[in-house]
Amino acid sequence: MSDEDLFQGALGSETELRELYGPAHPRAVRKQIDHLDDGARQLIALAPIVFVASHDAAGAVDVSPRGGPPGFVTVLDDGHVAIPDATGNRRIDTLRNVIATGRAGLLFAIPGRGQTLRVNGRACVSTRPRLLERLTAVGKPPRSALVVAAEEVLAHCPKAFIRSRLWEPQSWPDAADQPTSAEISHAHLGGDEFMTLAEVEQSERDALRYRLA
Repeated sequence: MSDEDLFQGALGSETELRELYGPAHPRAVRKQIDHLDDGARQLIALAPIVFVASHDAAGAVDVSPRGGPPGFVTVLDDGHVAIPDATGNRRIDTLRNVIATGRAGLLFAIPGRGQTLRVNGRACVSTRPRLLERLTAVGKPPRSALVVAAEEVLAHCPKAFIRSRLWEPQSWPDAADQPTSAEISHAHLGGDEFMTLAEVEQSERDALRYRLA
């Protein structure tokens, strides 16, 4: 690792940013709305995955994916969406962050579509039975749900997906050139000192077979 402090001399104000980039295009500002209109509702209903951004009281940031069949995120009304919390590793990073700060940001993606949908606003973790009973995309009510108020709603342009060629299978790296998920976990766990690679692989298979819902 370099001894150079890469944060030294970094930009420190919005004024400096604007001097570098100039003003935002009026259309980019105008397209942000404060409610879930018909277009936003349609995109959410078709999205099988949403990325949730949150931060804790100290400012530490986290982004994690939530997935399910299209429509697993429920639009409750023009101003709120609810994401069921599925079985995971019980780190509950996102839920802890939301309880600490009451804020979250969402990025909905649809396979094959470059344009994404951003929804940002106040957030809470709810266990209201009447709410959870509506969120049965995986066949049963979840333990809790993440509710986000739609204070900022905007469609994000597709340039990142076009540049990355994300939806073009011919551009994907060969699986043989990638470390497996078990290999990465095994290394991060400290190698055989904690679990053998075979044990990590079995744990991953069990998680997908028995603890997916």
